[in-house]
Amino acid sequence: MKILCIGEALIDMICTDKGQTLSAGEHFLKKPGGAPTNVAAAIAALGGEVELVAKVGNDSFGKQLIQVMDSFGVSTKWMISDEHHFTTFAFVSLMEDGERDFVFNRGADGELTREEVDAIDLTDVSIIHFGSATGFLPGPLQAAYQGLLQKALQKNIFISFDPNYRHLLFKNDIQGFIDQSWNFLHACQFCKLSDEEAMLITGTNTVTDATAQLLDKTKAVFTITLGKEGTLLGFEGATTIIPSIPIKPVDTTGAGDAFVGAVLYQLSDKSLPTIQALSLIDWKYIVGNGNKAGARTCEYLGAMEAFKHLNNQIFQ
Repeated sequence: MKILCIGEALIDMICTDKGQTLSAGEHFLKKPGGAPTNVAAAIAALGGEVELVAKVGNDSFGKQLIQVMDSFGVSTKWMISDEHHFTTFAFVSLMEDGERDFVFNRGADGELTREEVDAIDLTDVSIIHFGSATGFLPGPLQAAYQGLLQKALQKNIFISFDPNYRHLLFKNDIQGFIDQSWNFLHACQFCKLSDEEAMLITGTNTVTDATAQLLDKTKAVFTITLGKEGTLLGFEGATTIIPSIPIKPVDTTGAGDAFVGAVLYQLSDKSLPTIQALSLIDWKYIVGNGNKAGARTCEYLGAMEAFKHLNNQIFQ
């Protein structure tokens, strides 16, 4: 059965001049990006059947994104080329104090319409993953995102959610982000959160308090990633920490997306009733494998380069 990922496909322009602002920096590394794009690539690298629903510009960068997805084996028939909008760019530079200088040039990714999403045949789709940082921003993509959620609910399709909070995108409407996140947390069967996201969405100051609220307010199986400490798993009213594996990290980019991809890949060959019947032991195994995929991704520079080295042998 297929997995469908919806959201942004974009180009990350990473300033390689250490500690320089974007205005001062002169050297940039161009990388394919977008959280749902990364998840789709990770699923395909592991051997899963996956389609990416996204809009890119009809330009060299959009063509590159489609080619990269094709090279991983991701179905790109729902990657739409827009004649009127350029491919979205995210420019980022890391300052010496750890802060990021960030400029988001939003283009085609936000122009995916509900009508275009309504045309998608969901007959063979077993899982839909909503993992777009831009899906909650005003515009056509927001309506497409919400419309696909409603279709997934109507068709009883397994729903996966990763909010992918980016402060620089939502600093003017944090409450809107929180409200929309709860809409998906109430609807999904699986969600992945960072510790920062868990506390932000629940309005708490500790992971413990955030976990208590999530156990009370959502029926989803949820995970909270804790870096090298592993992953907190929330399942049927209880929590447990699933340890990660020791590595020497090179680059953490895409680790969370690899984790999600590995979880969904393991679920994709199961029917919804079978997934709903999974035990705590089953979920600990699935999340443990997700941790392995995330950790292995950190051993390479750049998410897409790391995914080339992913395969389901890492689960053994």
